[in-house]
Amino acid sequence: MMATLMAAALANLHAEEFVVGAELPLTGTLARVGAGMQEGVMVAAEVFNKTNKHKIKIITVDDESAPAKAVAAVEKLASQGAVAITGGYGSNNISPASDAANKLGMVYMTSGGVDDSLVNSGRKNFFRINNTAGYERAVQGLLADMGAKSVSIIFSTKEATSDLATSVQKVLTSKGVKATTHSFDPAITDFKPIINKIKLQDKSEVILMVGYENDYVGILRAARVLKPPVKAMIGVWSLATPKMATEFPDLMPNVYGTALLPFPATFETADGKTFADAYKTLYKKEPDYLGQFGYVQSMLLFEAIARAADKGTVKKGGVAEELRKTDRDTLIGRVQFAANGDNLNFVHRMGQHQGKNIAIVWPKESATAKMVYPGLPW
Repeated sequence: MMATLMAAALANLHAEEFVVGAELPLTGTLARVGAGMQEGVMVAAEVFNKTNKHKIKIITVDDESAPAKAVAAVEKLASQGAVAITGGYGSNNISPASDAANKLGMVYMTSGGVDDSLVNSGRKNFFRINNTAGYERAVQGLLADMGAKSVSIIFSTKEATSDLATSVQKVLTSKGVKATTHSFDPAITDFKPIINKIKLQDKSEVILMVGYENDYVGILRAARVLKPPVKAMIGVWSLATPKMATEFPDLMPNVYGTALLPFPATFETADGKTFADAYKTLYKKEPDYLGQFGYVQSMLLFEAIARAADKGTVKKGGVAEELRKTDRDTLIGRVQFAANGDNLNFVHRMGQHQGKNIAIVWPKESATAKMVYPGLPW
């Protein structure tokens, strides 16, 4: 008995609590996605703390969806003892925030930024679990399954959205698909002139929206008024979510967006069931893919901190070093980080709002329902 107690005491002697900063947009234009990621971060901390000797304490700072506030949030979290940052949404916010973390020698982990410059600018402490290539493959795969011969791409002039739109247009054009692009300033709210141009000049079969939540809402509202003769409305991140279905029920029917999970979600693995049970206990609702992303990025970070703690290297660059050794199956598939911090294996899926649910419709091997095509929200 005494030997057992001594062994337990010795094990706990080396147990430490680490502060991890969550820098997230909880107000401003990205508040809905920030709240979704925050839920996943908190679930990860809950699960991790129940199963590990080391403990994680989350301190959250709202970056208000603004680049300058994102930098200030990282600096504030560092002053409060954070050893790493999880969170961030929007590449234009993440870029300066991760630079600030890099200067402070802190790992910055995200699923909210897909601009390729984030991993091509020499940030030694930057890691992400998703990327533009994974979104591109999903959008192109869906369009191929639809057999679309003409696509109008409406995209924000922000860097991540411009990169994705340009890349998709090139691939579509190389496959003989007529791909017309229409850029818009992130500040605009009236999309009727663009929709009217598509209706009268492009006459495309599909509209692809590459933007953020408020952009989608503006585009879909304009399209409902002008009713261009398209067969589908497709978007990328932050669109196929239950939050959007709840807040804009008139705009979402039959709309497509990237989604790793159907809604309601189903999980087959032990890790998935642990996540879902903890999520439902904490938030009394079904998890969505934003929470799933927040959970995966944070759990990988917490595990790396724990391994570095065991080696005594947390404050000597050990967290980044341990993340580069990561190779494991997660709720978003296998994750391995390249030297630049990018996840080598990321491929997204496409979901469609069908009734009150979100069905996975691409790829076929992951589909939970057939796509409704043609299908529009008007």
